[in-house]
Amino acid sequence: MANLIIEILGWAGVFMVWIAYVLITMEKMKSASRIYQGLNLFGSLLIAQNAFFNKAYPSVVANLTWIAVATYGFLKIIKSNKQKSKF
Repeated sequence: MANLIIEILGWAGVFMVWIAYVLITMEKMKSASRIYQGLNLFGSLLIAQNAFFNKAYPSVVANLTWIAVATYGFLKIIKSNKQKSKF
């Protein structure tokens, strides 16, 4: 049962990252969007856990990098919004 849950979560992560990419490509969303960064961040977390479970270590490293980039983007958006609210 745990294997099935990990597989489902991994596929959910793939879907989240795919949706983020499609929305950016179709210009329905901006990269400075919390939704975009959130989809990338949580999608990559789910893919990384699935890859780790399946011992696909190159994919783990790739997704950890993607997590770091998405986290940076998310924090940058939060910081920018805080600065805008001061004025």
